[in-house]
Formats: sequence, structure tokens, C-alpha cells
Amino acid sequence: MALVDTGSAKDAGVRLSEAMPGDYFALLKPRVMSLVVFTALVGMVAAPATLNPLIALIALLAIAVGAGASGALNMWYDADIDRVMSRTRQRPVPAGRVTPGEALAFGLVLSFLSVMTLGLLVNWLAAALLAFTIFFYVVIYTMWLKRSTPQNIVIGGAAGALPPVIGWAAVTGQVSLESVILFLIIFLWTPPHFWALALFKSGDYERAGIPMMPNVAGAASTRRQIFAYSTIIAPLGVAPWLLGYVSAGYGLSATALGAGFLWYAWQVLRMGDDDRAMKPAKALFAYSILYLFGLFAIYLTDTIVMRLVSGGV
Repeated sequence: MALVDTGSAKDAGVRLSEAMPGDYFALLKPRVMSLVVFTALVGMVAAPATLNPLIALIALLAIAVGAGASGALNMWYDADIDRVMSRTRQRPVPAGRVTPGEALAFGLVLSFLSVMTLGLLVNWLAAALLAFTIFFYVVIYTMWLKRSTPQNIVIGGAAGALPPVIGWAAVTGQVSLESVILFLIIFLWTPPHFWALALFKSGDYERAGIPMMPNVAGAASTRRQIFAYSTIIAPLGVAPWLLGYVSAGYGLSATALGAGFLWYAWQVLRMGDDDRAMKPAKALFAYSILYLFGLFAIYLTDTIVMRLVSGGV
């Protein structure tokens, strides 16, 4: 397993920090953090109870900070491979704006504060789930799975799928089947989303020595697995309606979004090995982001409208 260059870290540690506030914000992986906050919000709103608005805001903030802490610790540990990947070499640590020690301390402090805040001010089940999410992403995924198996993103995707469960637990103090369904949607969405990226960034992963699926099993096998996962995620997205959690409006929208996911995955499956432009893979990657955001936005809207109609809000 490759490790961070401790020699350069020592050299960097003796100089004054050149980090700006924006560099520390970048350590939080704000785009990932925004998705975490959004899916956690959906879990909170879908839960059959309500929180004091201030407590709900604190819960969301703690979840956001916990997600950001995971990002900072990920960048601390992955600085060596981030340096050789085109899409990550300008991150604060490999670019030299933040030292590894600063990133580590920043991530650890934020992890502690986020978990303790959620536990003391909301409830300890939500805090325990947040702590597990941070541990799973940093230790299980970043330090172990990412560099050791092409199934890294499959298993590691559990960390990114837990926010709606944490949001639900923050409101109710428990976990339910509905929150697990939301977890499964994100969990099974993750492999085709990241494998589409890996198809057109395989050179980056190869240089970094990361065993992503295209580099280990080949592009053809990856395309087949993307399509296989897509045939599961499309009907799973409709499951909340079939189980009676949301209305037919959501069901129809989820069906249309799932059909689009399948269509893009089919285009990737039909793509030839000599397709250097990788347009189908890039299109699926972009659509997969739209799919997940759209699905959860419709879920959120549908839940609110159903409660307004029934007089529950």
C-alpha cells in the first residue's frame, strides 16, 4: 500500500503555512458535501416526525462538517496519488498550499466537533452513524479498499449512501425501511456513476496505481457491469412509490429518470473499445448526477406536498 510522502510533509511542516481560507474550504470537498447535505435533508423531511427548526439546522450543519472532515482526511492520505492525477493535482495538499499535517489536524478536529455536536444536541444514534460514516470513508475506503481492490467503489459507496439514514435518525432516533431504501438507491447508484468516470479517466487511475474496474477487468467488462447495475438502480428508484412512501407523481418521474439512466447505460454498453472520445461514458457520468439529484428533489417535493394535502404540515 502506498503511503503519503512523509519526507515532504516534514519539509513542509517547518515553513509558514501558505494556505488561504479558500484552500481549507476546498479540503471539505464542497461539491460532495452539498450532495451529502441534500440527501440528509431528504431523510430528515421524509421522517414521520419533526425537529425544532434550530435543532434541525444544527443537525444538518453537523452532518455537513462531518462530510467535510472526511474529505479533508481523504486528501491528507491520498496526497501522493492526487499529485499524479490530472483531475486532483491542483487540490490544496498536492499543490503545496496546505501541508499534510494541517489537513490531518483540520480533518480530525472537524470529525470530533461534528460527531459531538450531533450527539449532544440531537441524538447519539445519529452521531454514531456519522462517526461510522467518517471512519468507513477514511479508513475502510481511503486507506484500504481504494488501493487494494477494483470493488473499492462498490463497498466504499456505503459511506456516501448513509446521509439520508443519518438525517432520518436525527429526527426519529431510529432507522426504518424507508431510510434503508434511500440508502440502497445511493449505494447502487455509486458504481455505475464512478465506473463511467473511470472509463474516460483510466489513464489517471493507471498512473496512480488505483485498481479501478477498467484498469483491472478491462473496459468491456466495466461496461457490462455498468449496465447490470443500471438495470437494478432503475426499478429500485421506483420502489418508494411501490411501497407507498410517496405518490404516483414520484413513481412516474422516477420511472422516466430510470429509463433515461438505462438508455445512457445502453449507449455505454454499445460503445467500442476504440472509442477514444468516450462520449457515451461522459454522458452517463453527467446524467447520473442529474438522476440522483432529480430523484431526491422529487422525493423531497412529493413528501412536502403530500403532507400539505393531508394537513400534516
